[in-house]
Amino acid sequence: MIKIAKLEIENVKRVKAVKIEPTSTGLTIVGGNNKQGKTSVLDSIAWALGGNKYRPSQAEREGSAVPPYLHLVLTNGLIVERKGKNSDLKVIDPNGQKGGQQLLDSFVEELAINLPKFMLASNKEKANILLRIIGVGQQLHDFEVKEQEIYNRRHTIGQIADQKAKFAKEQLYFPDAPKEPISASELIKQQQDILARNGEKQRLRQRALQIRTAHAAQIQEVGRLQSMLFEAQIKLDALTADMETSQRDVLDLNDESTEELESNIRQIDEINRKVRANLDKDKAEADASDYRVQYDQLTAEINAVRQQKTDLLTNANLPLEGLSVADGELIYHGQKWDNMSGSDQLKVATAIVRKLKPDCGFILLDKLEQMDLKTLTEFGQWLEQEGLQAIATRVSTGEECSIIIEDGYVAGQEGIQLQQSPGEIETGEGWGTTTWKAGEF
Repeated sequence: MIKIAKLEIENVKRVKAVKIEPTSTGLTIVGGNNKQGKTSVLDSIAWALGGNKYRPSQAEREGSAVPPYLHLVLTNGLIVERKGKNSDLKVIDPNGQKGGQQLLDSFVEELAINLPKFMLASNKEKANILLRIIGVGQQLHDFEVKEQEIYNRRHTIGQIADQKAKFAKEQLYFPDAPKEPISASELIKQQQDILARNGEKQRLRQRALQIRTAHAAQIQEVGRLQSMLFEAQIKLDALTADMETSQRDVLDLNDESTEELESNIRQIDEINRKVRANLDKDKAEADASDYRVQYDQLTAEINAVRQQKTDLLTNANLPLEGLSVADGELIYHGQKWDNMSGSDQLKVATAIVRKLKPDCGFILLDKLEQMDLKTLTEFGQWLEQEGLQAIATRVSTGEECSIIIEDGYVAGQEGIQLQQSPGEIETGEGWGTTTWKAGEF
């Protein structure tokens, strides 16, 4: 990984002249009071490495007659300079490779010199950056679209099931009503059949009565007509036999009542209303049950998609153990971004920045006064463990600071001059003739 080995800054914003050798790993904290030039150091590094889009709007120090001067030595041997009236970029490669800003862009990650751009991004943007660099963004997006589609279907099914259950609960139920609606024509036909059968029975009674009358008349006729006794006796015997048969036929005859059918016909509308109410209630309960089954099936599908998402991220090459994405947001050890500690937020941001360009081994951090000393120490130890370099500012003059900036100078380097005055001859190597205060944390 490429890091910053040495840097010289002169006449940039509040900086008068500064030389710094950051520690190769861990935190190099540039401390000092407000308006002394701390942030100017970071802005200068960002300008030197990131190009003119990071050039401060008022780059030249107020009151200076000498233009800004930036000189950085990187651990890969590159020397980056900006000097002269136009602050032109010059990249010196000891291996002879030529290049300017394009060469720097090949290994300098923009977010490393502009970490606030990542820190202030929305939660969704942060997550998208991570998903893009680990190569699962589109797959996760497809899973999330599928999950949302199934979720919406399940939600609709659940609403319908609830409505059906509510409708069934509100319906009256009549346990004494028949299972199917009653047909008026069928009842009338049944009534007509009974009346027909009763009519036949009445005809048989009338016939029996006629036979009895004839029998009585015939007895009289037998008495009157002795001469016709033999013929009458034969007829009498026949009639007697018919009478006996007829009597037996009608002895057990009972007329069927149509009272119930007549009542049903009168009450058919009320009965059918009850039947329809019962059928509606039964159907609503059946529909509710069916929709609940569909709801459970969709729930199983959602859980399967969520498991696929979990497996996708579990098997992905994530830049930090415990880091993941859930519902479109970064999650670190179970906490969303706004619930992470300041140290954890910096760990996550730094790990993602490193993943973007693995060759970029440094980051710039401004305003670390928000962290207490314990958090600073933990973050510094994590940086050392990961082999990363961080150059940071902090409003403080305490022992946690690697160097202190006072009135545009590093404390102990007051009055140094980095650029030659016109006509002056350089006699030394520059780095060897100055007393350095290396940043150690």
